[in-house]
Parts: sequence; C-alpha cells; structure tokens
Amino acid sequence: MKKAVLVLSLSLLLPAALPAQQDRAGDAAQGGTVPDSVTFPIERVQTPTAADLYCAGFIGKPLEKRDRFVAGGLESPFTSRFSNGDAIFLSGSGYQVGQEYMVIREQRDPNRYEMFRGQWSALKAAGQPYAELARIQITDTRSKMAIARVEFSCDGVVPGDYIIPFVDKPATAFHPPVRFDRFGPASGQARGRILLAKDFDSELGNGAKVYLNIGDKQGLKVGDYLRVVRSYEVTAHDPVDSLSFTASTTEPTQIRQAATDPNLLTRTGGPEVHVAEMPRRAVGEIVIVGTTSTSATGMVVFSEEPVHIGDQVELEQR
Repeated sequence: MKKAVLVLSLSLLLPAALPAQQDRAGDAAQGGTVPDSVTFPIERVQTPTAADLYCAGFIGKPLEKRDRFVAGGLESPFTSRFSNGDAIFLSGSGYQVGQEYMVIREQRDPNRYEMFRGQWSALKAAGQPYAELARIQITDTRSKMAIARVEFSCDGVVPGDYIIPFVDKPATAFHPPVRFDRFGPASGQARGRILLAKDFDSELGNGAKVYLNIGDKQGLKVGDYLRVVRSYEVTAHDPVDSLSFTASTTEPTQIRQAATDPNLLTRTGGPEVHVAEMPRRAVGEIVIVGTTSTSATGMVVFSEEPVHIGDQVELEQR
C-alpha cells in the first residue's frame, strides 16, 4: 500500500516538474540565456526622496548674471555658514517678499585628477558643475540688501554662493522589483557617459548623484532609467586595475598557462584570452532627476558593484 502511494505521488510530481524544465530549456533556446540569480539578480530600486531631487546638483551653462549672491547673515562676521532657519542677506535687486530662490555654488575639483582620459575636456563641453545648497524665501526688502530665511538646506551656505529662481522638480515614478539583466545587449537607445559625481566622489553606490554628458537633445527626461555598463577592456587599460590581469592564474596540474591578451602577457603557448571579446556587464541602474540641453543629473538606484566615473550609460528599452 505504501509503495502504491509513493508511485502515485511521483506520478503527480513529475508532470509538473517536466514542463518547468522544458520552459527553462525553451527560454535558453529562444533567448540565448537561462536566467539565474547571478546573471539576472532581483533589482529592488531605491526611490528618490525630495532631498535627493533638490540636493542633487547639476551641470549647466555659466551664469549670465552674477549680481545675486549671499553677502552674509544675522551673525556675520562671526558666523559664515548658514543652514535651516537662519536669516541671510542677499546682494542684487528685483527681490520680492514671499519669493523663493535656490542657493547654488559654482564648483571645481581642487584635486584636478582625471578619472578617465579626456574627462576635463568632456566636462568643459557639457558645462559648469553646480551644487544645490538650499531653498530660501524672501522675508524683507526694505534695505539695500534683501533678507531671506533658509527654508531647507542641503549643505552649509557661505558668502559668495549664487541665487537663482526656485523651480519645482517632478517626482519620479515608483519602480517595482524586476530582474536585472547583467549581460543584456545594447538597447539601441541614447548612450552617454558619467562625467562627474556629487562631491567629486569616484566610486559610487545606491543614492549617489551622477552627472551625464547627454540630456534633452538626446531625448532624456526626468524619470527615465538608464543602465550603467562597463567592458573588461576598460579594466585592462586602467593603470592600476590592469595589474590583476597580469597575476598568475595557473594550477600546478596545468600543462600550458592561459595568456590574458598577448599584449599584456608573454606568450605561453597556451590558450589566449582576448579581453575585448569578453561580454560587457551592467553594474547598476540610475534614474534621471534633472536635465539640461547638454547634460543630465541621475541618481544611482541599484548597484551590483561600485559605479565608476567614466562608466557608460544607456537608456533602457521603453
């Protein structure tokens, strides 16, 4: 009786298991891949907050006028950094009580170190980097300098920071968990590169803000998602990372050692691994939170490994 029950149980399970295996085989035959947790990890996207949107910074055109700027504050000269709730004094004209403005800062990297060849020339072509520091509201215009209250600060405001009109930013749509294709083919959509990151960071994870060399002209808009991709060839030409390609990978039982790119290692008579033929990999995803005609600001919302300055980005299939 027990044997009969066991046979019956197997007969019930096998028909259910076989179609699942056939489906996996069918997927492999049709799409050239079998999804698993390594090549198609589950992507849980971080949704940008209001602070992410209004503190991201941007790359834009040089300021046409520089007559509106922060001159000081209630506790000047003893206090030189201002934040939430502080009263600050503004040079310039045309202010009206109740108007809201953004405080921004023209930025430069004091280290002047290129993260990839041609970074500074590409950045110059895209525009001037700016940090977004605070939202302020005009409270008094009776003196030569207007008085404003800091309503929301992202960072400390200092004398010399510039004032521009405040503009509402649209929120991004929620992105439900999906499978992240690490070795997906090119989308054929707009492509660009990460030129710079907020605070001049170089290795980036979830929540980091990045600035791209593509924008409105390439059809980007707020809420678009882009994949961050990197080739192994980039690693092979990096002066530091490429050292790992020259490390020995042999085992005592191997007769001939594999050579990773004959240009990097001495020929061994063994298999030759050409780095340029390795598939590129997707390392993360970003969402666009702001655009100009020549650039875009994005936020890293998912990363499988650190995102680098110089990584390529491409608009995902719509």
